[in-house]
Amino acid sequence: MRQTRKAWSAWAVVLAVATTSLLGGAWSRSAAAAPPPGPVPPDLMDRRTMAAIERGLNRLKHTQRPDGSWMHDGSYGSYPSVMTALSGLAFMAGGSTPETGPYCSNVTKALNYILRITEMNKDGLIAGPGAEHRSMYGHGFSMLFLAQCSGVELHKDKDKQVREVLARAVKVTERSQSTVGGGKWPKPCGGWYYTPESNNDEGSVTVTQLQALRACRNVGVLVDKKVIDKAVEYLHMCQQPDGGICYSASSRGQSRPAISAAAIACFYAAGVYDRTTGGKGGEAEMVEKLVQYVQQNVRVDNQNYGHYFYTHFYMAQAMYQRGGKDWAQYYPQIRDRLLTMQAPDGSWNGDGVGTTYGTAIATIILQLPYGYLPICQK
Repeated sequence: MRQTRKAWSAWAVVLAVATTSLLGGAWSRSAAAAPPPGPVPPDLMDRRTMAAIERGLNRLKHTQRPDGSWMHDGSYGSYPSVMTALSGLAFMAGGSTPETGPYCSNVTKALNYILRITEMNKDGLIAGPGAEHRSMYGHGFSMLFLAQCSGVELHKDKDKQVREVLARAVKVTERSQSTVGGGKWPKPCGGWYYTPESNNDEGSVTVTQLQALRACRNVGVLVDKKVIDKAVEYLHMCQQPDGGICYSASSRGQSRPAISAAAIACFYAAGVYDRTTGGKGGEAEMVEKLVQYVQQNVRVDNQNYGHYFYTHFYMAQAMYQRGGKDWAQYYPQIRDRLLTMQAPDGSWNGDGVGTTYGTAIATIILQLPYGYLPICQK
């Protein structure tokens, strides 16, 4: 994974390529196609954790709607594409695919729902009906979910359909990238905002699009190099003197722990590391400062910075990719904290957003040691 990319600059590689083999559009299916977990837990997991995961996944199974979707049960709107994509990813994190595993039927129904709603938006935007006024979130998470499904035990016709949807979706993301200058940076911002073609930027939406683009590129869907170049420059614009990432390149403001953790996950997933994990040069120093900021400002036992589940959704991915003692220290802490937060019915209420959101994120985090999701492979 930690190889030099000759075809891309160190910045441009972010979210476009995860291994040298991916330059040809191929990717490893071994993790996603692996059998579901056996009775022996992997390192850092135990039977208590596996039982909690099972209760959480069963909760998601029994709250899936007949059309294959999940709806947000909080006060921010229903967001069916976001909730369906995250729930589908939760099942896949445990080894289920559209055709195998204990929750294969749930993954299949989620996949079919996302494909159906793409027919509602002929321009390629993936956003479900019902108060999805920040549609780029649903678009990004849906792309991520579909990319995890692509090539994994799908019938060739279904896989072709998924890839066609992803190709159109990538075009939406590409043309929705911001061209607004920010502060001292005269160049285009390169970020994304809540809705397509709004020509604005916001860090959390940008991270969602970057991770989705990386997932699409991993399965051979064409992604414009210039989009990646501008997006990575956007993260550079957003880094503050303390090492963290601010809310927006155009509005600046102080560093945000959640967005900063998400940025690390994006860098590590693409093989861009700080110096302590094998990186070199100015880019490595930038990521190193980012890691230091997050380690100082994101704590498992502190929920004062807000968006706790969102933050640790990305923090867990970042620490998993980082590995070593940092992952060995982090995972038991977040594992034990999440287990204390689980409701008797198996759900988690995440960030006040609702139980579908919280349960999907918590089970994804807890299942990272399985290593099944391609987007999280080291």
